[in-house]
Amino acid sequence: MIKIAPITAALITAAIVPSVSVCAADCTKIGYGQGTSVDERNRPTDALQFNDRYSDLDAFALSADDNRIIITFDQGYENGYTSKILDTLKEKNVHAIFFLTGDYAKKEESLVKRMIAEGHTLGNHGMTHSSIPSLSDEAAQEEIMSLHNYVLNNYGYEMQYFRCPCGEYSERSLETIQKCGYKTVFWSFAYVDWKTDAQPSTSVGMEKLTKSAHGGEILLLHSVSSTNAEILGDVIDSFRAQGFVV
Repeated sequence: MIKIAPITAALITAAIVPSVSVCAADCTKIGYGQGTSVDERNRPTDALQFNDRYSDLDAFALSADDNRIIITFDQGYENGYTSKILDTLKEKNVHAIFFLTGDYAKKEESLVKRMIAEGHTLGNHGMTHSSIPSLSDEAAQEEIMSLHNYVLNNYGYEMQYFRCPCGEYSERSLETIQKCGYKTVFWSFAYVDWKTDAQPSTSVGMEKLTKSAHGGEILLLHSVSSTNAEILGDVIDSFRAQGFVV
């Protein structure tokens, strides 16, 4: 049986900021970042501008649901914390999106099966985590669809969201991702949590994540972070105390 993720595309994209048509497929490589400027609702203006420009290519950095925060994890490799993260998500009754690389999908079968069984969404982070705008159209399609087909064939799960490795994209690459049947998901908040030998303290992590909360947030975390694994439950509680659905 093919399983489709419970976080539907409509949930993320409904009523999104009206788009501006992209008339030409520019191949210029761009490194995405949410920036530091925010609007009166604490939403990063760079994320809003990204949606405004690229939503017609099914690419977005922010959900239009003012009541919701979507938690996502990039799964490049396993560092021993994913089971604890899954325990916390189950305890808090939260479903997240886990963006898998090919290496992770092949090596961490039990964890991937647990993600599916517990109702989480699997996202595509590229078979080899290659920068999509650095590839030819054909190579980019192979990077995306080889992992898509691997997960479909080995887990019976059809992915529908793509996250660009390294946060790098171009208009042309967003078109290619769209042609592969995917929606591209960036983020509206992330912080430096991936350096395993320089982890932020739990107090710093809590402060950054709770003060940045905003409606429509797509939060990027890395599961290799010991800090994230430690504070995740408290972060979810804080989001809910602020009135958000997680």
